[in-house]
Amino acid sequence: MAIWLNHKSKVIVQGMTGSEGRKHTQRMVMFGTRVVAGVTPGKGGQSITFEEDPIPVFNTVREAKHATGATVSVIFVPAPHTKAAVMDAIDAGVELIVCITEGIPVKDTAEFFAAAQDKGVRLIGPNCPGLISPGRSNVGIIPPNIARAGHIGLVSKSGTLTYQMMYELGDIGFSTAVGIGGDPVIGTTHIDCLEAFEADEETDAIVMIGEIGGDAEERAAAYIKEHVTKPVIAYVAGFTAPEGKTMGHAGAIVSGSSGTAAAKKEALEAAGVKVGKTLSETAELVREIVRRLSR
Repeated sequence: MAIWLNHKSKVIVQGMTGSEGRKHTQRMVMFGTRVVAGVTPGKGGQSITFEEDPIPVFNTVREAKHATGATVSVIFVPAPHTKAAVMDAIDAGVELIVCITEGIPVKDTAEFFAAAQDKGVRLIGPNCPGLISPGRSNVGIIPPNIARAGHIGLVSKSGTLTYQMMYELGDIGFSTAVGIGGDPVIGTTHIDCLEAFEADEETDAIVMIGEIGGDAEERAAAYIKEHVTKPVIAYVAGFTAPEGKTMGHAGAIVSGSSGTAAAKKEALEAAGVKVGKTLSETAELVREIVRRLSR
């Protein structure tokens, strides 16, 4: 199974002709992702060869989708042009958009997030590492060499912590790992992923990584209590973060008693979620649950 991404997914890379787009397209293709087209306005008609296979470049997502039947687009476009790129993908009818770009103005994100919702398009990001279904497909910048197929679902605000948790649990493996990003406005939330993993027959347990700031983890805890029957294990980054200081992500800021790691841990534990103090401890909690499930 896996959520949102599998071996049949046909992927467009917006910004494939740029240095970052080219580099990560190479990595995605080596992993086995079905990259079928690139999009760069003004460079339509060109092609770039990856692993001896030329991939055509189009001027618009609509043209690329019409020619290839792609349903997924991943965006490696500089922040000033990202809104236009996302709107191009939405207007073309792409089902899943993964926006890797960081530093996008919140106003731009709010506008294309609203447009995606109106059209029923799944948007992941921005400022995220993407998602990977090991053994099937990889869309974004998650290192494929740490990914092994298994039955754990992972949702994380942090790209770096996504990679570390995948490394920690590399011997167990994942159905899908989703990096949702840490900006104040993001297209896909913890709750969206929890709902999808709950419905996925090949996901046996769920790992959720959060961080200080906002109330996303508290809302996820309330959702887990009411709707999730599978075991959920969590880690919340930022216990030592000082009040009022932005930590890494634009959304990771503590204001008074709101958004603290302690408050999030308390809410999650009240919903029956086991919360680790470190990533390694969290991984051990996952191992205990996996051993219990396999008996």
